[in-house]
Amino acid sequence: MARVVIFGAGDIARLAHRYFSTDSPHEVVAFTADAAYVKEERFQGLPLVPFTELAGRYPPGDFALFVALSYARMNRLRAEKFDAARALGYDLVSYVSSRCSYLTDAPVGKNCFILEDNTIQPFVTIGDDVTLWSGNHIGHDSTIGDHVFISSHVVVSGHCRIEPYCFLGVNSTLRNGITVAAATLVGAGAAIMEDTTAEGVYLAARARLASQKSGEIDL
Repeated sequence: MARVVIFGAGDIARLAHRYFSTDSPHEVVAFTADAAYVKEERFQGLPLVPFTELAGRYPPGDFALFVALSYARMNRLRAEKFDAARALGYDLVSYVSSRCSYLTDAPVGKNCFILEDNTIQPFVTIGDDVTLWSGNHIGHDSTIGDHVFISSHVVVSGHCRIEPYCFLGVNSTLRNGITVAAATLVGAGAAIMEDTTAEGVYLAARARLASQKSGEIDL
């Protein structure tokens, strides 16, 4: 068990507080953020302190940290705060839902956020600062690198490699045995059937509005 300070003061921080408080052995004691985002002294009923003051008020020898930020700038903003926290000496804790099927023997990395209904098959490796939103399938023998965000209901087939700083959108699919190169953006619903290009953007075809009205369709 650790006493944890959450970095962030938005929706993801609010959700992290809920998950850590109801489904982990850790105790959330405060929030922190860059000074420009500290508009009030409290958030979710707990102290909210500028990050520049954090080490003095919640020293790294006594408290752990969790960085609860989004995929902004292809996860690089979250990665920067992760590195800043480590440079101060903080241990970065992870959350793995009790409703996740975590079947690999490899321990999860630091500052990971793995929500409910994920299936993580045997021989999967997950790096540091990885977010798996709810309902994903991570196939056997796959590797997820550092600073990756996988949204919801994504299928990663077996023997895939996802390199750092990638984002995988809702309902996207990876064929088995492929590599998703660093900083790839995979859009919602895209099916990736071969290795990607670093910093590539892969978008699925979007639904179109038909000329008929719904009442004219014989279901």
